[in-house]
Amino acid sequence: MTTAPSHPSLLPTLPGSAYVDPAAHAAECEHILEASWFCAVASTDLPDAGSFRTVTVGRESVLLTRSRDRAVRAFFNVCRHRGARLCTEESGTVRRSFQCPYHAWTYGLDGTLVSAPHLSSMPGLDRTAHGLRTIAVREWLGYVWICLADDPPSFETTVEDVVAERLGSREAVHAYGIDRLALGRRITYDVAANWKLVVENFMECYHCATIHPELTEVLPEFAGGYAAQTNVGQGAVMGTEGFTVDGSAGLGRLPGVTEEQDRRYFAVTIAPQVFVNLVPDHVIVHRMFPLAADRTVVECDWLVDPEVVAAGVDVSRSVELFDRVNRQDFDACERCQHGMSSRVYADGGVLVPTEHHIGAFHHWVRSMLGRPEELAEGLVAVPEAHEVA
Repeated sequence: MTTAPSHPSLLPTLPGSAYVDPAAHAAECEHILEASWFCAVASTDLPDAGSFRTVTVGRESVLLTRSRDRAVRAFFNVCRHRGARLCTEESGTVRRSFQCPYHAWTYGLDGTLVSAPHLSSMPGLDRTAHGLRTIAVREWLGYVWICLADDPPSFETTVEDVVAERLGSREAVHAYGIDRLALGRRITYDVAANWKLVVENFMECYHCATIHPELTEVLPEFAGGYAAQTNVGQGAVMGTEGFTVDGSAGLGRLPGVTEEQDRRYFAVTIAPQVFVNLVPDHVIVHRMFPLAADRTVVECDWLVDPEVVAAGVDVSRSVELFDRVNRQDFDACERCQHGMSSRVYADGGVLVPTEHHIGAFHHWVRSMLGRPEELAEGLVAVPEAHEVA
């Protein structure tokens, strides 16, 4: 039961148990992480046939690889014989197949069972039916998105339309040419906090004046706490020459960025685990991997024009700005995580007016979990705004 706030300008949050209870995390794994489109890897992480990477999605280990026809394929990382973990490495390359280290069942890059000891004694065995269990795959914006559900939701509605509605059109995001950008830097953060705290932090800037001096220097309006862009296509105006740690000129405007997009910062959250940050000269993509109720790994990519990488241009000033922001944010999330188990937070906290749009995220979480009785407790009446920063 959620206790109603004592003032009409305040909205209730989720209860503390939603951030610390292993049972709550298990439910979110089943009904959210394993049921939604999940941004798993960058397409460039799988450059060649036989390249692979393993990732954790909810309670499952997933194996992603590029087959010989250049298509990306995803499989549950489970041998169909006795359930052994098929691939134990995080990334690498195989020549033609994946072999289970337990009983040597071997699968092709398309998931078909290729060979197994004494297979000749099992005539007529359907090698496709006993192959690796496949997972739905889409490639978009230079990333590989997967959905573990047997009947995945519409990718267009739950992913593409969210971005288009925030920016005004699908063309607006494609202007940045994200799928042709190169990886300038990747930093992985291991955050001792619940994944929802990370999402909520990204959605609001009530905290920006307190912990983000570098960011508010570049984006002055953030100092007022109003980072939630409820107006379609509206970005924060940059107050410095470039989106860099010292405000100096950055890497040069990306070719497709329009005059209206220049010197502005746009951001959008694609539930449940992606943040996309758009600035004139580069793009920053966060992908979260919730591993436990109190642990979230965040993989952050700084994407730049391929010519910047080819020329060996120093990108450190651009990277350092958001790296500092990330570390400041994640430290704040870890501080909050400690309080989630306190008796003081058993009924949750409150959202001030500049955070009301977070209520839409809480509503989405509850609806995905199928808890209409909790939806009726007051979290339905939230502003119709996307979770954006």
